[in-house]
This record gives sequence, C-alpha cells and structure tokens, in this order.
Amino acid sequence: MKAWMVELHGEPLEALALREVADPEARPGTNTVVIDVEACGLNFADILLCRGTYQERPTPPFTPGLEVAGTVVAADPSCQLGPGQRVVGSPLLPFGGAAHRALARADEVFIVPPSLSSVEAAALHITYQTAWIGLHRRAGLQPGETVLVHAAAGGTGAAAVQVAKAADATVIATAGGPEKVARARALGADLVLDYRTDDFVPAVLEATGGRGADVVVDPVGGETFERSTRCIAWEGRILVLGAASGDYAPARTNHVMVKNYSVVGLHWGGYRTRAPEIVEQAHRAIMELHRRGAIDPGVTETVAFSDLPDALTRLAAGKTTGKLVLTPQNPRPCDLPR
Repeated sequence: MKAWMVELHGEPLEALALREVADPEARPGTNTVVIDVEACGLNFADILLCRGTYQERPTPPFTPGLEVAGTVVAADPSCQLGPGQRVVGSPLLPFGGAAHRALARADEVFIVPPSLSSVEAAALHITYQTAWIGLHRRAGLQPGETVLVHAAAGGTGAAAVQVAKAADATVIATAGGPEKVARARALGADLVLDYRTDDFVPAVLEATGGRGADVVVDPVGGETFERSTRCIAWEGRILVLGAASGDYAPARTNHVMVKNYSVVGLHWGGYRTRAPEIVEQAHRAIMELHRRGAIDPGVTETVAFSDLPDALTRLAAGKTTGKLVLTPQNPRPCDLPR
C-alpha cells in the first residue's frame, strides 16, 4: 500500500515522503482492526507530529493522521468487529490515517451509521469531541452563558461554535479576514470579530455589559491567551486547547486568584487511555447532535492523497477555512460531503 511517512522531523513539505509499505496487520490477541481509509480528517496535530512537537512522539518513520473513517478489511479473530463494517476512530501510530490502510484498536472505533458519509464521519471525530468534552466536561458550560471562541473558522473553533450554540450559549467568535468572518457567522456565532482589525477585548466587554465571557475557547495561545484574561468574567473558565500561534502563554496566577477564574486544559488523546468511557460519551453526544441537525461537519475541502504536504502547509500558515479531509481511496460520490 502507499502511505505518507514522516522520515525526519520538520515542516510537512520536508518531513513527508510518499512510500510503498507493507499493510498493517491485525494479529491475533491484539484487539485490532485494519481499516481501508476512505477519509482522514486533517488537524493541526498532524503538523505537530511532522515537527516532532506533539504530545505523542512516535519515532520516525511513521504515518500521521489521527482521525479516520473507512471499512474494516481485517480483524483480530477475537474482535466483535469484522470485515465490511464501516467505522470511525483514531488509528494506532505509527500506522496513521494518511495511508491507504490504517490500524486501530477495536474498542476505539465506532460504527458509522448509514446516514453518514465517511468524509463527514472523519470530520466529526476528534474536533467535535474536543469541543464537546472541553465545553461540557472541562468548562462546565451552562445555558445562557457567553462563550468566546478564538480561531472560529478553523476545525476545532467551528466545532466549538456549533456545540456551544447547541447548548443554548451566546457565542462571540474571532476570525481573521472577511472570508473567515463570514464562515464563523454562517456557523451561528452571535457576534463575529475580525482579529486583524478589531480589538476583541473591549468588544467582548461591551457585548456582555462589562461582565466578560464566561468561557473562552483558546486553541491559539500566546498573546491571544493573555488578552483573553482581560475579558474573562468573574468565575469564568479559559479552555486551553493548543497553541497554534507557536507560543504557550504563561498564566498569571495572581490574576487568576484575584479575578477568581479558572484555566483548564484539554488533551483529547489522554482520554483514550485514562478515561475511554468519556470518549464514548462524547461520541454518542455528537452523533445525537448531528442527528438533530444541531451541528454540521463543516467540510470545506476534500484533499487528494497526493496533496497532503501542501494541505498541511496551508493549514499551518492559517490559509485554510473550515475542515480539511484527506481522501486516500478516492471515495465514491456518496462519500463526499453533501
């Protein structure tokens, strides 16, 4: 099979090489399945994997790609899953989803309902679970609260806007440039600010009558985190999801204490080993929200297999809008987003 391999850490264009490699195997006693990858959601984490700075640091060579959907083609005989079943989940590195086939634990994948395409299923996995776990479990979002979502036109930001609106929250979103502002507005944000031209701190304070945002969703870090502390409400929660800016900002603990707010982190991958029941709970919740029409996967681009390095380069530079999904197997028309 063909697979994109990170052979040396670096930026995607330099780190990734397309190679012919052996198929992964679901050996007896391993509780694993081999998946024909029809769709692989692309995330900022894939860029960090290329750079060698992600929380998980597999030794090169390895294949990135953390959320996949496709068809089981082989399974450990002890598994309840079998060939022909459509599933979504996170593969086991080094056998990631940027390949024709990936390897995953049978208890870490979920059956894809017939109503959902593989492209949609992949897009609804990590980013939407991150938003749901972050807002509901980590930040304790309550109906009627105000949520400030940074990078709202990106994958995780878009998911956070929709999950917050589905929870009856007021959403203030930030995005960069007219196209991304329009995207965040279309997702349902109540107020959208262009961070390239607007200072979000006074705008958030004005919109909330001086109170500030109850919850801040921050996948950006750096200066964005520091400025968010100036418009966080009393007993507010700042949810740290990453540092797309490249800078993990320090928290001023004296300010945290005086203003009585919380800084909470979320590493979705940690739940896979420490609390897998939370992943299952989040998956069920996301599937129900999608069934109700409360969320939409927001796939804005399906990426051809050969274009992965370019797509990740554009994602790293902030030149993409919405969710990008890699299609290694050239999915059938019914697998493309509707």
